[in-house]
Amino acid sequence: MQDLMTMITTLRRPRMLTRAAKFWAQDYNRDRHLQRILGYGSLPGSGQALLRLIEMEKEVNAQRKDDDAAYSLVRHLDLLIALLGEAQLYQASRAHAFQ
Repeated sequence: MQDLMTMITTLRRPRMLTRAAKFWAQDYNRDRHLQRILGYGSLPGSGQALLRLIEMEKEVNAQRKDDDAAYSLVRHLDLLIALLGEAQLYQASRAHAFQ
């Protein structure tokens, strides 16, 4: 199985979508964004959150590719923003653990 960061860096999505997600990920607030996406309650660690977000994003991306009427661009963008924000937190926590 690939590690989390490899899974994220190998995602291929439309350029406009990824550029918007990167822009908004700068203002990522874990409590606000992740709570809204995963539901209220205690938040999982960054690694577990990333796994859940990757699976959720895959499903939404499949809807996009299939031209599914249920596809929501806003939902897809929210998931990508959270994915990028959590990836940054995950990398920072891993770097801190090795110091």
